Amino acid sequence: MVAEFLRGRVGVDAIALVAMAAALVLGEPLAAVVVAIMYAGGNVLEEYARGRAEYNLKALTDRSPRIAHRFADGHVADVAVGEVRPGDRLLVRAGEVLPVDGALDQDAAVIDEAAVTGEPVPVARSRGEALRSGTVNAGEAFRMTATARAGESTYAAIVRMVEAAHGVKAPFIRMADRFAILLLPAALLVAGAAWLASGDPVRALAVLVVATPCPLILAAPVALIGGVSRAARRGVLMKGGAALEAMAQARTALFDKTGTLTEGGARLVAAATAPAWREEEVLRLVATLEQASHHVVAEALVAAARRRGLALSEPAAVEEVRGAGISGTIDGRRVQAGSRALVWPGERPLPGWAAAAADGQDHALVVFVAVDGALAGVLRMGDGLRPEAAATLAALRRAGIGRLVMVTGDDAQTARRIGGGLPLDHIAADLEPDEKVAAVKAETARAPTMMVGDGINDAPALAAAGVGVAMGARGATASSEAADVVVMIDRVDRVAEAYAIAVRSRAIALQSIVVGLVLSGIAMVVAAFGYITPVAGALLQEGIDVAVILNALRALGGPETAVAAPHGDTQKPGRDTGLEDAPPAAPARTR
Repeated sequence: MVAEFLRGRVGVDAIALVAMAAALVLGEPLAAVVVAIMYAGGNVLEEYARGRAEYNLKALTDRSPRIAHRFADGHVADVAVGEVRPGDRLLVRAGEVLPVDGALDQDAAVIDEAAVTGEPVPVARSRGEALRSGTVNAGEAFRMTATARAGESTYAAIVRMVEAAHGVKAPFIRMADRFAILLLPAALLVAGAAWLASGDPVRALAVLVVATPCPLILAAPVALIGGVSRAARRGVLMKGGAALEAMAQARTALFDKTGTLTEGGARLVAAATAPAWREEEVLRLVATLEQASHHVVAEALVAAARRRGLALSEPAAVEEVRGAGISGTIDGRRVQAGSRALVWPGERPLPGWAAAAADGQDHALVVFVAVDGALAGVLRMGDGLRPEAAATLAALRRAGIGRLVMVTGDDAQTARRIGGGLPLDHIAADLEPDEKVAAVKAETARAPTMMVGDGINDAPALAAAGVGVAMGARGATASSEAADVVVMIDRVDRVAEAYAIAVRSRAIALQSIVVGLVLSGIAMVVAAFGYITPVAGALLQEGIDVAVILNALRALGGPETAVAAPHGDTQKPGRDTGLEDAPPAAPARTR
């Protein structure tokens, strides 16, 4: 205690010191010993509670990989993780933590991503798919190609954010510290009044004993850190108790569209084929050809074919015309895929089936496919709404968010198509990054805000909001650094889970503080009237401390948040869409 005072840290420790000194002066050494034992026991209990609350955060930092197995000159050499460079080929053995971000360099691998995303079931990855550092090889040994240095990889960013979180005190905890300092003069005042009224200094001692230590500063950190740890188990990294508290206080949620409410990339939404062709064969030919391209549409088509289990062959004589499409030879047949100008040049009219497929009104990207000069298929690519988006917004509404807003740089028609069937109160479209910031600030002036986004252009808006939430699963470093909360799994419903955890954890912290102070106050009054001896008071205060800490530890558990909307709910647009005559969302297409 003296060491703490010499550092300038004066708090409720002072009450314990005064109580022990007074007990010795008044000839109550047993009371002094009990206070010392209870005080030390309280510290041990608090450290245990903190350890439990921080367990998941410590687990993240303690398991950082240190060694990588790098292929060099035909053999494998162990090197420090810091020596790995992009392009290095690495071996990851069974059960090992992936040292850096990379791409799978063989046909298949099984990865346990629980430490990063919170997903308990290992996932299968195929050749070329992205792998993240910090995940674990749950299958046989595999080869990968590094795509980032260790310091720039996913896991290093997580560790930096966890370390930063430990140094940030939540406003709630700072407020508790201030109240704790006020408790010392209050306790001395009550003790002095009891002494004066009764003429018995032992009563004053009993009052001091039951006033120490204070549940105010024990409960709040444990509950808030417990909430942060629980969120980490679900793949959501909060940068300390301050971020959790800000999230719990949010009443308006703003969402970016692309990559947040939508899947954020091109995907096959519809296909039409000539009468002589089957859709699976056209997709197989296109995907085989597109393996030679790095375009986002090419990656989406290859992924769609692999999801259907189509066997891809090897393209030959590939020629890519930037911005127009690609052509090549597959199984002896000339295949072209891309724009109409490339695949069906001139003024020739499209066949009826192709014209109908190409004339959609949803601004989807159309890929024409020709085989040996004859039109074989028309594929429509679009950015679809996340399947969990509507349920997420509904869950946020139930949890306490009063206003839901979509802010996007896309045109009004696209924004209306995506947002029309969501329970939004307002849709703001055609926004530049600075206009997004202005929109966030305008909403913040009305109520505490939470901004959710995933792109680099969302970073300023995330920083401007009361709490910024980054969809960090796809490695948007700028937005993750600017955000207070990072969702490490590519699911927007984790935002609703994190919000529910934050609200519950803050409520538990407040409950523990209020109950602890009320019980301590009652005990001080009872002691002032002479009904509690100093020794009994020390034991009683320890019981209060145990009770509030155990209550605060409830933040580690609790019911899992149900994001799915209740059966029978109907989703309706809010009152102010910001766009005239917003139609309902288009029905899902079927192939």
